[in-house]
Amino acid sequence: MAEVSFDYRNLTEVEGGVREAELDEIKPRLEDAAKELIESDLGFMQLPGTTRYAEASRALADDIRNSGATDFILCGIGGSALGPMALQKALNHPYYNQLSDRGGPRIHFAENTDPTTLGAILDVAEPESTWVNVVTKSGSTAETMANFLVVRGFLEDALGDGYREHTVFTTDPEEGFLKEISDREGIKTLPIQQNVGGRFSVLTPVGLLPAAVGGLDVDALLAGAAQCVEEVNERGAEHPAVVGAALHYLMDTARGRNVRVMMAYADALERTAAWFVQLWAESLGKDGKGSTPHAAVGTTDQHSQVQLFMEGPQDKVIEILQVENHPRDLEIPRAYEDLDGVGYLGGHTMAELLNVECDATQKALTEAGRPNCAIRLREVSEENVGYLLQALEVQTAVAGTLYGVNAFNQPGVEAGKNITYERMGRPGY
Repeated sequence: MAEVSFDYRNLTEVEGGVREAELDEIKPRLEDAAKELIESDLGFMQLPGTTRYAEASRALADDIRNSGATDFILCGIGGSALGPMALQKALNHPYYNQLSDRGGPRIHFAENTDPTTLGAILDVAEPESTWVNVVTKSGSTAETMANFLVVRGFLEDALGDGYREHTVFTTDPEEGFLKEISDREGIKTLPIQQNVGGRFSVLTPVGLLPAAVGGLDVDALLAGAAQCVEEVNERGAEHPAVVGAALHYLMDTARGRNVRVMMAYADALERTAAWFVQLWAESLGKDGKGSTPHAAVGTTDQHSQVQLFMEGPQDKVIEILQVENHPRDLEIPRAYEDLDGVGYLGGHTMAELLNVECDATQKALTEAGRPNCAIRLREVSEENVGYLLQALEVQTAVAGTLYGVNAFNQPGVEAGKNITYERMGRPGY
């Protein structure tokens, strides 16, 4: 069972926080928003209870792992990459899953169109045993398709037409250019549901296939997310993820705190914060509304950003992602005990230091009158990560209703795409 908790005390008790009267005033709107979400047919709320996508992803992942694959390149951008990257960063060995007991091929992400990065991936990948997973619903995302065409050429040089056996498309099952290519060349495909947008797609085959390739327990991921859905259905506007939507909305609209900093006190959750930045920004930034999400990492950014958080403009809410039990710990050896500034560390552990610094940052922010809150994971496990991702999606959807915007479209992204298509010579633009 997932063990994830939410602590909002320092959003209501700290100087400049949200008042109880304001929460009471917004409660009817929040209850309506929660009811609307629960009664909707939104795909991201249905995914955790759907097993067929996990089964299909796991079966194909087994084929890839059993084929002797050494490398797995995911070509995708935005929601087609950030979710899979968040899962790998959180739950696998940070320097390739081959170094853990999970096994499987090295997993690479061809996300940006930077040729230096893609070239570096091809430098280390072994072409005869490399698989490519192309993730785009439309099959026309310029960045993704450009990366695929380069990787396709890399594989074709080594395997000829056999590159098709090492290619998987994750795409719309009914239409789009990848569907057309798949029909033409007999390439394996996994579906993205019509009613699930890219930034909400981490628990579709978009995230489940690379997770299974990396040896992650996709059933446990979905179980954690399903627990969240069940609790939201039971508690409605009383669920902490839903309450958080109201608090962050009020912090923006009633307090002028329009920057939401998600500061992960675990390197494993650094990409989760980056995933959330897209989720919150692209879902809510419409019609002149929405707060600006920002990702940070503790303790690293205590030495670069916390000065601003502590004494800069009163325009931020700091949200800490905290891990109580880290999957690994290292004892700090005793040395230089005659030096006061060094010797005191000996006998403690690295996880202890990380968690003490996390607590110290929250305490210092509170004493400085800087609103902050925390999401705490008992440990970084598939169940807890699945719960966390689902809860943040729920919170974003509810916040969209409070802001009065459509949380599931992204019209502001299209203009730049159209200009790119025109300048690159796509017919019809």
